[in-house]
Amino acid sequence: MLLLGIDIGTSSVKVSVVAAGSGEVVASAQFPDVESPIISLQPGWAEQSPDMWWEQTQQAMQRCHAKGGYDAADIKAIGIAYQMHGLVLVDAQQQVLRNSIIWCDSRAVPYGDAAFDAIGTDRSLSHLLNSPGNFTAAKLAWVKENEPELYQKIDKVMLPGDYIAMKLTGEITTSVSALSEGVFYDFLEDDLSQDVLNFFGFDAELIPQVKPVFSDHGRVQTDVAAQLGLTAGIPVAYKAGDQPNNALSLGVMEPGEVAATAGTSGVIYGVSDQLSFDTQSRVNTFAHVNYKQQGDKRLGVLLCINGTGSLNRWAKNLLGTQLSYQQMNELAEQAPEGSAGLRVLPFGNGAERMLGNKLVGVHMHHIDLNLHQSSHVFRAVQEGIACAFRYGLDIMRSNGMTPTVIRAGKANLFLSRLFAQTFVNATGVPVELYNNDGSVGAALGAGLGAGLFASPQEAFRGIRRLEVIEPQPGHNFEKVYQEWKILLEKQLEAEAAIEAV
Repeated sequence: MLLLGIDIGTSSVKVSVVAAGSGEVVASAQFPDVESPIISLQPGWAEQSPDMWWEQTQQAMQRCHAKGGYDAADIKAIGIAYQMHGLVLVDAQQQVLRNSIIWCDSRAVPYGDAAFDAIGTDRSLSHLLNSPGNFTAAKLAWVKENEPELYQKIDKVMLPGDYIAMKLTGEITTSVSALSEGVFYDFLEDDLSQDVLNFFGFDAELIPQVKPVFSDHGRVQTDVAAQLGLTAGIPVAYKAGDQPNNALSLGVMEPGEVAATAGTSGVIYGVSDQLSFDTQSRVNTFAHVNYKQQGDKRLGVLLCINGTGSLNRWAKNLLGTQLSYQQMNELAEQAPEGSAGLRVLPFGNGAERMLGNKLVGVHMHHIDLNLHQSSHVFRAVQEGIACAFRYGLDIMRSNGMTPTVIRAGKANLFLSRLFAQTFVNATGVPVELYNNDGSVGAALGAGLGAGLFASPQEAFRGIRRLEVIEPQPGHNFEKVYQEWKILLEKQLEAEAAIEAV
């Protein structure tokens, strides 16, 4: 019996087929081979085509089937993980009305700020656990004001994973976890937020049917099954945002457990049993995949840094077009700790929540034209990203989350030994690296949703810890971090002064 997981990333779509009995990955494939484009029509805007995601999903699935080693007829359930906070709009015929406004788009910040002020800081934080900020509801408000004729055609509002499930099944559903990540959900009322709906003037009919994360979200249609080599009628049994799903894939389900990722964006995600919030909404709280599954509240406290892998890719495109990422990492290791004074602020991929939804941009400081080479730049980029993680983790610590260990999949930037060690030295927290990834987590989530596993522990019994990275004795990274932090604070002051002009 097999399970299929789909991970809709910003850069690509990955599909994995997993044996339910053993947890073994039978086959995996990714599409495309180059990173997907982000459409930026104006500074701070970021869009992608939902049709592109669907095409990439089909291509990745066909690649997976082509690898052989399994009979696609044995696939019994599908799970979907997806880039969070994106806005997908369809009409009554399930036709996409516009490109998706994705997670790193910044245009909706003023709309979220207006809602935060109107609803009230205390009420927003206690009921929504967040400022409406730059999340999906605020993006929808932007469409309502700026594209009113298109807005009138909307039948349903979706997140990226809901759209892929719709293409597979013809049905449109959502979950409390998804609604919370869009800031449509009132945690004290355990229902749609009337505050948000009323302030923005949204009709509740725009919201799809709400189902548990682990449940039947529709059955694969006959024509789609024939096209994709699947069995008609198998369920899409799980849908979750990429960060809650990453936590699931690492077995991070209970209070105090913490996961991290460093893909296009960088995230630290900790599980709590409290309806907690950051008073400045610099870190955000959403319903975890197992929210109230057994009657207990399980929430995910999420720190996001927009520009991690995206900055590493930018440096590669600028200075290392002929290099692989592995070769870049090897070059970076040739530079000394601290990159001979070169410092990078890695904030060039949209408004940063942990910096008050400011568009700060990437900044390189102390460039020495006679000293610094590409190796210094590559290292300074990874060190700057690690410093941003430390800065955000300190915010989480101030809110009562103090991890003693962080789990991460050995993927993306965590494939760089230099980055992984620098992350640990910067944060002071050991990292355990595991063999799972988002598509595998989605596949096993599907097994849970289809009732093929008795518990998450049974589903993830095949997870393997590959290594543990501890802080290096005698490292001097605290000095690097404190210098970096001073530069960030000065930059924030400069941005505020420019804004005031």
